[in-house]
Amino acid sequence: MFPESHHYKLLKLIEANPAIQQREMAQAMGVSLGKANYCLRALVQKGLVKMDNFRRNDNKLAYSYLLTPSGIEAKARLTISFLKYKVAEYEAIRSEIEELRRDAERDATA
Repeated sequence: MFPESHHYKLLKLIEANPAIQQREMAQAMGVSLGKANYCLRALVQKGLVKMDNFRRNDNKLAYSYLLTPSGIEAKARLTISFLKYKVAEYEAIRSEIEELRRDAERDATA
């Protein structure tokens, strides 16, 4: 698995929808709410995401998440890394399919 996949997915979700709720983040990432919260706090602590209570009240659902300039750069780097990882994964699967195809043809002619 891509080592920073949760951070990549979370940055992508926040960029697409700054008003996303943590439950929605967790569901979209396929992780528990606690894990999504942990990842989000790590990104905030690293300075990649800024959390702002835009209604200025005690409603926890009123948070907005924004990528900082560092967050935008990190997302770009993670996107490139993720793409390289997926291309390598694709090439490995393609090689395996070709090998299976050759084995099937060999077995069919034997």
